[in-house]
Amino acid sequence: MPLREEFEISGNWLFRRRGWLPLLLYPFAIALLYFYRDKTYACVTSTFWSTVCLLVSLAGLFVRALTVGHTPKGTSGRNTDKQVAECLNHTGIYSVVRHPLYLGNFLMWLGLFLFIGIWWFVVICALAFWLYYERIMFAEEEFLRRHYSQIYETWASQTPAFFPRLSGWRASTLPFSLRNVLKREYNGLLAMVVSFTLLNAISHFFVQQRLQVDEFWQIIFGAGVLIFLVLRSLKKYTHVLEIAGR
Repeated sequence: MPLREEFEISGNWLFRRRGWLPLLLYPFAIALLYFYRDKTYACVTSTFWSTVCLLVSLAGLFVRALTVGHTPKGTSGRNTDKQVAECLNHTGIYSVVRHPLYLGNFLMWLGLFLFIGIWWFVVICALAFWLYYERIMFAEEEFLRRHYSQIYETWASQTPAFFPRLSGWRASTLPFSLRNVLKREYNGLLAMVVSFTLLNAISHFFVQQRLQVDEFWQIIFGAGVLIFLVLRSLKKYTHVLEIAGR
């Protein structure tokens, strides 16, 4: 099989599993919390370091929100069955980077990688992330190339894949929709908050042999769960978050 087709097949396989495969990094993170507990405990329980890492992850969520808030229905989704793109996004954040959602994902994960406090773990995870998402991005671009041919080629030739080039910014053709963001991103917020809180609790358990969560993470966890429950209820039981074409 030609390498190009093999890359696309493997990329589509990873695309369908991209929601849970990164979770395989958690056992490694937990192992580090145990075997390097003298070093990791100081980082995981530091309010300053916790704030820095949380802000990195929130920056990733912000990138995702900026992306989702300007995109129409049928694009930039969480679909896992197959590639979907009812139109080609090339304005707004898509005018400076071709894969802003994956950039956002990377920053969200980067905050968690940094939280452990071991530099080589951050490097390994960043490389694993790149190898993993590179195949997915390749498969997505093959799909777009077939469906949008010359329009895609022109856009791709002017827009970097992953590292934004702000000089190419073009205003989005759609206004920003906060409701669309709230409807689609609350799961990611909860997963991020739960991940940080669990790592904090596990680190305390390994060092102090008792269940404990720092006050900082208690507050963040409580706020995250409250936001999740409110937005989940609004989405499930009302039409408040619905907006035509989004």
